Amino acid sequence: MAYGATFHKSSRQLEDEGPAFVYTPENRARFDEIITRYPPDRKRSAVLPALYLAQYQQGYITANAIRHIAELLEITRADVEDVVTYYTMFYTRPVGKFVVNVCRTLSCAINGAERVTEALCGKLGIKPGETDASGTFTLMEVECLGACDRAPAVMVNDAWQECVTPESAGQLIDDLRARGEDALSGCHHVIEKMKAKG
Repeated sequence: MAYGATFHKSSRQLEDEGPAFVYTPENRARFDEIITRYPPDRKRSAVLPALYLAQYQQGYITANAIRHIAELLEITRADVEDVVTYYTMFYTRPVGKFVVNVCRTLSCAINGAERVTEALCGKLGIKPGETDASGTFTLMEVECLGACDRAPAVMVNDAWQECVTPESAGQLIDDLRARGEDALSGCHHVIEKMKAKG
């Protein structure tokens, strides 16, 4: 009895090759300093900060950046790709100047994260996963941002905004357009620290 063979074709999309990539001298110096924090036989443990450096340098992670990091850490490209594809904070395509991440995990969802996302979509004229025409804003929905007690939480680049409402979400976009990163002071801990100093 003959059986027909079937083959599974992977639908995995490979990263953009991108331009040739090496760290700038400043970022290479940072990488060299970071790597000293780990035992020589555990260099692979520096993969997260190495990826952050690459993303800060060119805005997103390309296949050439992955290759460069793998060589420096003496691990396989697949090892680095696994980390890139696991974490939502690494981007494999160009993003806007401001990446607006709306938490959709339980605490934020219960407190209105969906309405915050809808307000941001309306304000920016885009859907989650898209970048606006100006290249300024990318809107994403992500898992827990770790501010469950101050939900809904929104992270813009590396700064948190807490207790966000649909109205304050729209104001945040206006403030970012007007003042750039200076508008990002909504973290409860930052506010409390400023009150303590004042």
